Amino acid sequence: MYVAVYLPLVLPLLAAVSARRLADRLDPRIATWLLTAATVALAAASGFALTALAATAVGQIPLLAELGDWSVQVLRRDDPASFTLALSACVLLAAALVSAGRALARRARALIDAARTARSLPEDDERDGVVVLDDPIPDAYALPGMPGRIVVSTGMLEALGEPERRALLAHECAHLAYGHYVFVTLAHLAASTNPLLRPMATAVKYATERWADEHAARVTGDRRLVAHTLANAALLTRHRTRPGTALAIASGLTGRSGPGPVPRRVIALLAGPPQRHRVLSVLALGVLTLAALSSIEAARDLETLFEIAQAAAG
Repeated sequence: MYVAVYLPLVLPLLAAVSARRLADRLDPRIATWLLTAATVALAAASGFALTALAATAVGQIPLLAELGDWSVQVLRRDDPASFTLALSACVLLAAALVSAGRALARRARALIDAARTARSLPEDDERDGVVVLDDPIPDAYALPGMPGRIVVSTGMLEALGEPERRALLAHECAHLAYGHYVFVTLAHLAASTNPLLRPMATAVKYATERWADEHAARVTGDRRLVAHTLANAALLTRHRTRPGTALAIASGLTGRSGPGPVPRRVIALLAGPPQRHRVLSVLALGVLTLAALSSIEAARDLETLFEIAQAAAG
């Protein structure tokens, strides 16, 4: 149980270090699915690891031991972690659950508000699903809802030429058509349980934007046009604020270190269609498999530990 229970706590660190590289080098559609699955799986695995460690501490409470009919002495003797470490796991697990609950509540409210807003917005008769706001300040984003809406201001339409408008609307349509807000939400909620997974959630959001970029490039047949539209929209909307669940073509001109998301996306568009990079995909799947197997092994060892403790009590 020693290795099995600690490995899921270490893997998120490895994933966080490699998240940006995976998002940059993998096909955006594959990257989105893989990174989202990895974020959720690693959050679950690390959460289970904390639960397993916490269980050894909670199991040593005399009242619970009496109710469960197991030996406290055996648990203390065979506990894979020190009692202090197990108590620390209890604290971290409680913090993770509280953080996840708060994140879920905030995200649920944001999605409900977005859906209400989207439902109340009138569509443009000439553009299905598009809402044109009479606002001279350029802006454009996809708002999730039932149905979702693409919101674009008159200022943005006036600032772009007709080819750029097609590219922009194709990008925003992709966000709604492929349910990108679902991937972003799942990754955000998973990362709220473990700070080490925040780079993974950031990478998922970046991958959805790249996915939408590639969709726009296929629709327009012009990668340079999409790159130009992206750069232009980023400059026009760099000071705009949007609803928390909105996905926009342009966000992030600069990063903490090196180019921000927008310059990286422009570079990717100009570099040509994305490659598959099967080796990276296999390695990422290998990490997921390792996390799953570690959790299964830890569960078996924990069950064996309590069975031994129960046998000793009997």
